[in-house]
Amino acid sequence: MAFSCKLDSFILSAYKPQNSILPLSIQPSSFLPSPSSLKPQKLPFRIRYGSTIRATSSSSTPSATIAEPEGIKIKSIPTKPIDGQKTGTSGLRKKVKVFMQDNYLANWIQALFNSLPPEDYKNGLLVLGGDGRYFNQEAAQIIIKIAAGNGVGKILVGKEGILSTPAVSAVIRKRKANGGFIMSASHNPGGPEYDWGIKFNYSSGQPAPESITDKIYGNTLSISEIKIADIPDVDLSKVGVTNFGSFSVEVIDPVSDYLELLETVFDFQLIRGLLSRPDFRFIFDAMHAVTGAYAKPIFVDKLGASLDSISNGIPLEDFGHGHPDPNLTYAKDLVNILYAENGPDFGAASDGDGDRNMILGRSFFVTPSDSVAVIAANAREAIPYFKNGVKGLARSMPTSGALDRVAKKLNLPFFEVPTGWKFFGNLMDAGNLSVCGEESFGTGSDHIREKDGIWAVLAWLSIIAHRNKDKNPGEKLISVSDVVMEHWATYGRNFFSRYDYEECESEGANKMIEYLRDILSKSKPGDQYGSYVLQFADDFTYTDPVDGSVVSKQGVRFVFTDGSRIIYRLSVCGICLFVHLVAFKEVESILEI
Repeated sequence: MAFSCKLDSFILSAYKPQNSILPLSIQPSSFLPSPSSLKPQKLPFRIRYGSTIRATSSSSTPSATIAEPEGIKIKSIPTKPIDGQKTGTSGLRKKVKVFMQDNYLANWIQALFNSLPPEDYKNGLLVLGGDGRYFNQEAAQIIIKIAAGNGVGKILVGKEGILSTPAVSAVIRKRKANGGFIMSASHNPGGPEYDWGIKFNYSSGQPAPESITDKIYGNTLSISEIKIADIPDVDLSKVGVTNFGSFSVEVIDPVSDYLELLETVFDFQLIRGLLSRPDFRFIFDAMHAVTGAYAKPIFVDKLGASLDSISNGIPLEDFGHGHPDPNLTYAKDLVNILYAENGPDFGAASDGDGDRNMILGRSFFVTPSDSVAVIAANAREAIPYFKNGVKGLARSMPTSGALDRVAKKLNLPFFEVPTGWKFFGNLMDAGNLSVCGEESFGTGSDHIREKDGIWAVLAWLSIIAHRNKDKNPGEKLISVSDVVMEHWATYGRNFFSRYDYEECESEGANKMIEYLRDILSKSKPGDQYGSYVLQFADDFTYTDPVDGSVVSKQGVRFVFTDGSRIIYRLSVCGICLFVHLVAFKEVESILEI
C-alpha cells in the first residue's frame, strides 16, 4: 500500500551494510489503511507585501495612542482573529507568505503577551534571535515594537538577528531573562516560497509549556488589538544599545555567551589536541545555516581546526537552496565525503537553527539513538561537566532503547517522554536529568534547556580525544566506528528504521490514525504478526513525574514480546503534516565483536 504523499525514508542501511542499521522484516503496509486522501496540502492565502501591521477591524474607530512606557508612544491597532495559529511541538510554523499576511505575525505575538502574567514581561528582559532565514529581519522589527508596546523593559537581539536555538537558551539563562523569541522553522527549508516559524522560551530557557501555548492559541481566537510602539526600526548590524525612553534594545554578539558556557562544559585543550593532530582529519558542515556563525569562532579560532574543515559555513537566507536537515538524505554531500576512499576521520553537520546534529566516522554513520547512548556511557570520564556523575537519562518515546540499556547498566534513573524538548526541561529543572535525546537527530544535556547540535559534536570529539590522549604520532587512533562497536559489545545493539510520509493532508492522516486506534481496541496480548508476538498495543500517554501533568495520544505503539516496537506518530508543524513510522528490533544478547 502506497501513501499519496511524499516519502522521506530513513532506512539506515543505505551505506556500508557491515556497520549500518538493517531493515526489518516487519512490513509497514500490514499496519496501514489505504486512505486515498493523503495528498500534499496547499494552503489558500492572500498576500500583501509592504506593512504587515495594519488595522483590520470593521470598525471605523482610529488607532488609539497611549503614553506607556515612559518616553515613547504606544498605538493600539484594531485587529481580528486569523485562523490556523495553533502551535505545534516547536512553536508556530507556516509558509513565509502566510506570515507575511496582514497582522499574521503581529496577532500571534500580541496573543502571547496577552497570555503571560504581567510580571513575566513588564519592565522585564527578553531575548530575540533566529537562524538567519528569509523574513527574520522584518519579523525582528515587528517583535521589538510589539514588545515595547506591551511594556517590556529591554530586548537583547543577536547581531543581524542571528542566535541559534541553543544560544537563545544559553543567553536567557546567563542573563536571567524572562524569556525569549526564536525565529526559526528548524530544519525546514527557507526562502520566499518556503518556511518560517516562531516560538517562545521561558525563563529557564526551555520551550513554553502547553499551558502557555494553549492560552496563546485561545487568545488568537479572540484578539481585537495590537499594542505597538511608535519607534523606528533598530539597526541590528552593529553591537550596541539603542534607547527609546524607558525601553532599550541591545544588539549582542551571537557567539560569546554560548561559547563561554561551552568552555565550562568541555575540556577545550583536550579537543584542541585532537584537532591539531596531523593524523586526524575533521569536517563540519554548517549547511549554510545558523551554525555557520559559530563554526569558525569555536572549531577554528578556539579549537585549532583548519579553516577548510568548515563546509557551507556562511549563513544564507535560503540555506543555499538546500534543506538544512542533517541526515543521510539532505546532508548527502557530507556523507559522500566521509564514505570516499581515505575520507576524513570525523564528520558532523547541524541543522537550520543549530539544535540537531549528525555524527559520522570514516565510512561509518552513527544513528541518533546510538549517539545519545554512546555520549551517556562516556560522559563522566570524557566530559568535565559530568565529572561528579550523571543525574539521569531520558529519550523520546519513538527513540530506540539503546539509551535504556546504558541507564540499566549504570544504574541511572531513566525516563521515556513524548516528542518535544519541553518534556525534558521539567526533568532537568527538577535535577533528575543530565543527558537526553530524540531519534530525529536531537541530543543535549542540562547545560541548557534545548537540544544542542554543536554540544553533541563537541561531546563526540571529547570522547574520541579522551580515547586517544595517550596515543603517539603514528599509532593507530581509536575511531568513531571503534567507539560504537565497543559500545555494542558492552551494551548490545538496537536496530532502527524510520520512514517519514511528508506533506500529508490532515484528514487522511487522521483517518489512518483512527484506523490504527481501532486496531488497538481489538488487539490483545499474544496476537501474532508474522513471527512477532504482541505484548501490548497502546496510544502513548505520559504523566510528568515532576508536576503530574498528563498528555495523551502521543503515538500508536505495537510492542512485541522480544522488545521490538512499531510506532506511528503524527507531527503537525503548521507547514505540513508528517506521518512518522518508526520500527525497532531490540536485541537482548550482547554483540560479539
